Amino acid sequence: MFAGRALFYVIDAQGRESRAQEVNIPPGSLAFASSANYRTGMLAVESLATIFGSVMATATQVATSTPLPTELAGTRVVIKDSTGIERNAPLFFVSPTQINFQIVAGTANGNATITVFSGYGSTSSGQTAIGSVSPGLFTANATGKGAAAAVVLRIKQDGSQLYEPVTVFDAASNGLVLRPIDLGSATDQVFLILFGTGIRHRTQLSGVTAMIASTASQPSFAGAQNDFVGLDQINLPLPRSLAGRGEVDVSVNVDSLPANIVKISIK
Repeated sequence: MFAGRALFYVIDAQGRESRAQEVNIPPGSLAFASSANYRTGMLAVESLATIFGSVMATATQVATSTPLPTELAGTRVVIKDSTGIERNAPLFFVSPTQINFQIVAGTANGNATITVFSGYGSTSSGQTAIGSVSPGLFTANATGKGAAAAVVLRIKQDGSQLYEPVTVFDAASNGLVLRPIDLGSATDQVFLILFGTGIRHRTQLSGVTAMIASTASQPSFAGAQNDFVGLDQINLPLPRSLAGRGEVDVSVNVDSLPANIVKISIK
């Protein structure tokens, strides 16, 4: 049996990431992280999470329907929470070295044991903390760093709504780059819609705060994005005072817990 490897970003108390660190995972062991920012330490109820390990599935398979299955390619993930209740986790994706799943609704806060049962008949398990919130924001390059995975909502004076991309494909770099956000006329209302996970069980909307560069922006919404399982969104008004700022950091705190910092560009 062989060991697996995972790439994690260490995040400090201000939500800023250090350089990526590759971690070796011993055979039979598991490592758990948020699927949005690869933060370890605590996962939130109903959030999207990733397991790294080895020999966890006999094949690579992706869920193709909802409700999500609790078994793919013969692999199951069972979460035993701090009260001793066991639940099968919904699965998005399984492979020998990585599983993407959702923390089951109703999982109690506290230390949980997560066990992977593979189609080979083998099992591996590990422990992680479960909390009400553990905010993570998705990025365009799927690493938890750099350009936000987001859209802009523009509401015109006549009430019409337009959705605009935050990134565009750049052929020269063969990747996504930031597209400057035009704040438009003074009558436009412009919102940045961020996508993340581990946010929906925040205590109250006022407990979610954000800074865009050095400018505060109070979210108008922070909760579940109902089209995709486990996905959350935060709607941030973009103040007109940000015009001309160029590339800026967006930092979000949920009930005093920092998410990873993401970037946007303001024209």
